[in-house]
Amino acid sequence: MAYQKVIISGINTSKLTVLKESEKIELLREIQRTGSKEARDKLINGNLRLVLSVIQRFAGRGEDIDDLFQIGVIGLIKAINNFDLSKEVRFSTYCVPMISGELRRFLRDYNHIKVSRSLRDLAYKAMQAKEQLTAEQQKEPTMDEIAKRIDAKRSDVVLALESVTDPVSLYEPVYSDAGDTLYVLDQISDQNSVDSWLDEIALRDAIKALQPREKRILYLRFFQGKTQVEVAQEIGISQAQVSRLEKGALNQIKGDV
Repeated sequence: MAYQKVIISGINTSKLTVLKESEKIELLREIQRTGSKEARDKLINGNLRLVLSVIQRFAGRGEDIDDLFQIGVIGLIKAINNFDLSKEVRFSTYCVPMISGELRRFLRDYNHIKVSRSLRDLAYKAMQAKEQLTAEQQKEPTMDEIAKRIDAKRSDVVLALESVTDPVSLYEPVYSDAGDTLYVLDQISDQNSVDSWLDEIALRDAIKALQPREKRILYLRFFQGKTQVEVAQEIGISQAQVSRLEKGALNQIKGDV
């Protein structure tokens, strides 16, 4: 199937430019040297035909071609962010497995879950914005920064990203220190227990015994749903400190309850 003269995600594919390898390398050097958004956009647009050629291998599976194209572009952006100029590898050679891998993950993980088209579109935009902000700032962006970049509400961005997030096992480790592993299950209370109301009383007493900063961390993490990075920025400490304080507070609560 050919896509040379069709409209995909609002883009007229017949007007796409193709960059020479030397031009790609020069743009990559400029991006890594100055973080130029203009150079990044030019490099992305100059490789969209490569994305089109890769998604042809994944067509015919019932997926919307626009969805496959947007996922392929995410793979392209990841390739741009991670390309090592010191290696003697053609950029297009490096891009193809990155784009293919992103498409395979999408088809494997999300194909069985039906999410509304508008929600998926917002999630794709948010993921692209996260990749761009991470490359620009050299750190993980906050939800507020992602929402601002794509001009959307923070709550809508959180919902969209959660709608395309892999299910998490209750036994998946969320923190590990010196062999003492904290699992997702450890952070979930048993709402069906006949003793749940007694547990709640004990839990409140245990929380009262925490230091003010530990209480604030737990409040921001589990009641406001903020990431450790966001909590660290709000409180003014490092993410590693947030992790240690959070783990210590949870262990203290579990020991007191």
